[in-house]
Amino acid sequence: MKKLFLSASLFLGSLAAFGAGYQLNMQGLRQLAMGGTGSAWVWDASTIFYNPGGLACLKNIQIYCNVIDIIPRTGYSNGVENQMSVKKTFTPINFYLGGPIRQGSPWAVGIGVYEPFGNGLQWNGDWVGRYIDQSTTLKVYFVQPTLSYRVGSVLSVGAGMVYALGSLDMNRALPVQDQNGNDGQAVLHGTGNGVGFNAGVHFKMSDGLQIGLTYRSQVSFDVNGGSAQFNVPFALRNYFPNTNFGTTIPLPQVATLGFAVRPGERLTFQFDLNYTGWNSLDTLRVNFGQQTTYLRNIAAPRKYKNVFTPRLGVNVKLSRAFSVMGGIAYDPTPVPDNYLSPDLPDANRVTLSCGFAFKPMPRLTILAAYEGMTTVKRTGIYEYAQFYGTYQSTASVPGIGVYYNF
Repeated sequence: MKKLFLSASLFLGSLAAFGAGYQLNMQGLRQLAMGGTGSAWVWDASTIFYNPGGLACLKNIQIYCNVIDIIPRTGYSNGVENQMSVKKTFTPINFYLGGPIRQGSPWAVGIGVYEPFGNGLQWNGDWVGRYIDQSTTLKVYFVQPTLSYRVGSVLSVGAGMVYALGSLDMNRALPVQDQNGNDGQAVLHGTGNGVGFNAGVHFKMSDGLQIGLTYRSQVSFDVNGGSAQFNVPFALRNYFPNTNFGTTIPLPQVATLGFAVRPGERLTFQFDLNYTGWNSLDTLRVNFGQQTTYLRNIAAPRKYKNVFTPRLGVNVKLSRAFSVMGGIAYDPTPVPDNYLSPDLPDANRVTLSCGFAFKPMPRLTILAAYEGMTTVKRTGIYEYAQFYGTYQSTASVPGIGVYYNF
């Protein structure tokens, strides 16, 4: 029974093992193709996410939408067993509508619906770490109404309230078998919400130099009244009753300083430096609606650290209708070695990206982008479960989008 209680505790404790792999910087396709940069130069309506201050720099009302596929894979080895995660595809959709309230006005309004946090990982049902993780999926969408004002020819400012909504799903095995030898199962599902804000300042120093400074606040994603289902033999059901649960996942604050330089009409360089406040993931607390001798509230330490992420991108205008982009980023992990959990075994990652923009007509632009991500091989232990291993992850991220100027 102690072993079963320990497994249930580990299942719940791994809720907080979300690292940088759950943070998405893919809200605009041109920006994705340029290494995730986008706070300094105002390309399109996705500036609602990248820098709300830039919205007042748009000349027309614009509608924008993109669809992205995220295809992650993770390999695991402990020196004896080698495992590969199940191939899955996650499909964020980002939508923006905004621009000046009338032609030439310094005021602009807009709304964005985008997914800044989300992803997941699924392992085969019989893998060696199934009592810690079989699958975990987090999806969080932000709805952001935005107001922006152009103070003069140099400065514009903007801000938007953020309302977050989404879902959390997890599945773990329990080390108790039925009469057919099948493991027990613990399944958690919940929906949550939270509030925050996104603010930015944009400086147009000259036609060839622009600067962006943005801040996205921490959002406490509160899951209340979630469902905790335990599939165990009949004799154990009183110890693990189906009940509800609540938890809070802190979605970290992000501050960004960006520079964009255009030395000539056809060439634009961008550099962003993100500072992400992952230390908000210090301790995870999970509370159950019904507790028993073996099913208790959880307080699991995580001790994540804040990180800086540099990003570099370039845009080359080949003709009036066609541009190509490229970029690179280095994203260090916030997860300490002793909290390396198999539900998303985070590590230092390098991303390379590319894309193009095509204008088949003056008001319409079609965008396509691709990002490839790989992590360094990382060996560590998940101390909470005494689970050790070496991990390496990759992801392919293609996307397509379109925007139209009215």
